[in-house]
Amino acid sequence: MRKAYVAVAGLMLLAVIAQFYFAAVGAFDSAHDDDSFALHSMTGMMIIPVLSILATVAAAVAKAPGRMIGMTILPLGLVIVQVLIIVLGGLFNDSADNTTPVSLAILGLHALNGMAVMGVSGTVFAQARKFAAVPAATSATAPDAAAPVS
Repeated sequence: MRKAYVAVAGLMLLAVIAQFYFAAVGAFDSAHDDDSFALHSMTGMMIIPVLSILATVAAAVAKAPGRMIGMTILPLGLVIVQVLIIVLGGLFNDSADNTTPVSLAILGLHALNGMAVMGVSGTVFAQARKFAAVPAATSATAPDAAAPVS
């Protein structure tokens, strides 16, 4: 199950990398309509959350330390924050639905939070690889088995 954890954590990291690519494609699309960001939206609202949940289940079944399990579900929480940032930013648009300085300041947090999703996903993948490299019997009997892998 440790290898499955590594595999799903790796897929989650790849999905986050693809998410950044799809954001750039949407930003540079000449049409600039809702379809421009369709892949970005689908990846962020469906694929990354599902992979985060699957990786968390794999980590729990593999008997990973609690902190590692918590870190693995964190991308899901950060994706929820992403949606809240978009909604909150939209609330500060003007009556013609144009962005305002306040809405732009809020919407800018979407990119920063996206970098946090990337960082957490990279950390989860690195921790999963280290966790999988230690034999199950050794990590279960080691005195620092509950300590986070860094």
